[in-house]
Amino acid sequence: MKLTTKSEYAILGLIYIARRKNNGFVRMNDICAEYGISKKYLEQLFLMLKQNHYLKTKKGLGGGYALAKPADKISIAQIVRLMDGALAPTASVSKYFFSHTPLEKEEKITKIFKEIRDYISKRMEAVKLSNLT
Repeated sequence: MKLTTKSEYAILGLIYIARRKNNGFVRMNDICAEYGISKKYLEQLFLMLKQNHYLKTKKGLGGGYALAKPADKISIAQIVRLMDGALAPTASVSKYFFSHTPLEKEEKITKIFKEIRDYISKRMEAVKLSNLT
């Protein structure tokens, strides 16, 4: 598993919003300025997060973005899976994005990759957005 900028920026944006939960909606320009992220790129990521019910928006004065669910209900694993797909090192051991690969013919290496998948998944599921604020 390797994180892309999609996951990295989505997580950064969510952390920024979670830290300011008491300040109402957060402007995208503030997030982009804080992390040096392209506004156009972050808009695409936030659209995906909104469509999957992690963010809500408000237009106009005082508008912006806010979490659509509590920060302790959003795991890092959920966001990475949404943005990048499988947490598994190969598709043939993935629980959510399984597909056959020639590697699955080798039982010993497949077992090792499943152990890696399980460790990564367990660890990332345990880390909630609220742990990062």
